[in-house]
Amino acid sequence: MLKEFKAFILRGNVLDLAVAVIIGGAFGSIVSSLVNDIIMPPIGLLLGGVDFSDLQWLLKEAQGEQGPVALRYGIFIQKVLDFLIIASAVFAAVKAYNFTKKKEEAKPAEVKGPTELEVLLEIRDALLKNK
Repeated sequence: MLKEFKAFILRGNVLDLAVAVIIGGAFGSIVSSLVNDIIMPPIGLLLGGVDFSDLQWLLKEAQGEQGPVALRYGIFIQKVLDFLIIASAVFAAVKAYNFTKKKEEAKPAEVKGPTELEVLLEIRDALLKNK
């Protein structure tokens, strides 16, 4: 069972997936920073200084030790923008990959000449005819 587990872990697909998850997580944090620190401030400024993370519908005020109950739709809007940017970047990457793959497939197949054995057989046959 340990050998099977080791074979499973060391398969290329599992390692590729692990790398993709790690890079995806790092890419997600970059996109979150892009949305929160670069995109949302100008949008908030255009909307009169609104910070989207502060947008919420207060359903119930805080009472005692219990905090307020609110629908924080501003954070949701930021998460949707994060998703759209990540999806756009992944789409562009896949589109570029498919484009390069199509170019490789469109290349004409290399014309292969006769093998060494075929050439030697032709020489032998020609020598036999000349005898």
